[in-house]
Amino acid sequence: MADDVRQGVPFSCNCGGLSGEITARGVDTGTHVVCFCPDCRAGQLYFGQPDPAPGSVDIFQMSPDCIQITNGAGNLAVMRLGPKGLFRWYAKCCNAPLATTTSSPKFPFAGFDVKRIADPEPLGPVKTRANIRQPNGRSKHENVAPAVIGMIKRAISDRLSGRWKQTPFFDAATGEPVAAPHVITLEERKALYD
Repeated sequence: MADDVRQGVPFSCNCGGLSGEITARGVDTGTHVVCFCPDCRAGQLYFGQPDPAPGSVDIFQMSPDCIQITNGAGNLAVMRLGPKGLFRWYAKCCNAPLATTTSSPKFPFAGFDVKRIADPEPLGPVKTRANIRQPNGRSKHENVAPAVIGMIKRAISDRLSGRWKQTPFFDAATGEPVAAPHVITLEERKALYD
């Protein structure tokens, strides 16, 4: 009932050609994280965004069904950093990164790019810092439990309820992505990791 009363959090690509909202349930059950991994950085660079290094990419992890595209769904496109990479969804009208998902709706997960949200305050504070580079070249996580537990809880709930089929990224009937994934070339990939 609370979702009927409260408002969702609006989002938009850079040019406004794609917009929508994160539902109130998404805000309530999601996990605010930041990630320092090379893949998140590479994704930002590929789309022409400012280099986040040495900082992080700000992400809100949630159930994909909580992302509702209300305008410009035809501008939704997807790329992969490699043949088995995650799906990195973006607005092709202005190359604005939108969300990262797995390659199948059967594991309902979306890492939403917080830069698409004008006022991220309702998402709450960052709870997990992932892939923090250490002086020895390795990486570690800080307070990983909220991200892992949240992801597992949401996945179980979505699978049991059938909400995993209600995603803007995959066709409910076929499970196929709504846009053909573009896999970048090895040369493009190498350039993003230099």
